[in-house]
Amino acid sequence: MQMRLKPARPIERQDRIRICFGADGATWDEEKVLERYELLYEAGLVEEARRDGREAALAWSQLPRFGGGMSFDSWIDLLLAIVGGAVRVGTPFLFVSLGECLTEKSGRINLGLEGVLVFSAMAGFGGAYLSGSPWLGVLLAGCCGALLAALHGLLCSLPRVSDIATGIALMLLGAGLAFYFGKPLIQPQAPQIPSIALGAWSTSPSVQSALSINALFPIGLALAALLAWGFANTRFGLVVRMAGDSSDAARALGYSVNAVRIAATTAGGFIAGLGGASLSLYYPGSWNEGLSSGQGLIAVALVIFARWHPWRCLGAALLFGGAGAIGPALQSVGVSGGYYLFNAVPYALTLAILVATCSPRRSLKGAPMQLGVSR
Repeated sequence: MQMRLKPARPIERQDRIRICFGADGATWDEEKVLERYELLYEAGLVEEARRDGREAALAWSQLPRFGGGMSFDSWIDLLLAIVGGAVRVGTPFLFVSLGECLTEKSGRINLGLEGVLVFSAMAGFGGAYLSGSPWLGVLLAGCCGALLAALHGLLCSLPRVSDIATGIALMLLGAGLAFYFGKPLIQPQAPQIPSIALGAWSTSPSVQSALSINALFPIGLALAALLAWGFANTRFGLVVRMAGDSSDAARALGYSVNAVRIAATTAGGFIAGLGGASLSLYYPGSWNEGLSSGQGLIAVALVIFARWHPWRCLGAALLFGGAGAIGPALQSVGVSGGYYLFNAVPYALTLAILVATCSPRRSLKGAPMQLGVSR
């Protein structure tokens, strides 16, 4: 049964002005920089409109001058925007990296995380849209992530099956399923995961925006603490690390290495699925086919950078989140030049980290021996 969607109604210009500029009591959204620029361009108030021969711009004898040098307050706003963006953008990185950390600790690598992330984002958005509850969407996203990861674990348990090749196939499968089933979900709006307003004590909009955090972020902190404690203090953590470091020792003690790895991969997929829900139900808070932008693959490099330690995964996720927030943060204070260049910072950082940490002259401290990346 196919869903019938009503055609989208164009938004009136006055409504666009109200939404984008926070007029008439509307909430100011620092992320709508491009939308604000489009309105200024249409009104002929920017130099590019005159250059392109727009009639509205040519009617001005002299265009209004916007902006100026950044004041001290602007620098503070910029730093707050980067801090808030680090949490907002870093939350999906946190969940995906924790899931991959658990998987790799057992001696298995899952390069299909990109497919898991995209498919779980679509499933979470669809579940929230159909049920009316964002938390049911989060649960469905985690279950779908676990389902794909379990498939990866089962296939990799077969003789002469490569983790790498299976992961690439899983990435294509997850993305294909998401694109196929997610077509009707591109335009609808689903209920969003609520924010925790830690900045309610302040009257500054910049502080309030920076300290308005995703309700899933504290759950990610708790998972990082639980995994760090579990790896060091529980039998399950010991068995997972044993399967990753010495499969022969695990078998000698009577444990099924394949069962341990399937369980760890499935649990890791569930955690990664929560990151997909964060993408579609909080930031950017919608479903489209380019939603992930390679975050699943970046998370694999992030785990290597974090040396397979959950707390370091938290720090690395915030670092990558801050790198991804630089562009929007600069736009929020009126710096729009080089926007797409700043969007490439997380990918450049990934390459730099891989080059710096994967030198053949260095050993990868903390790497599970069964991964084949230790030297």
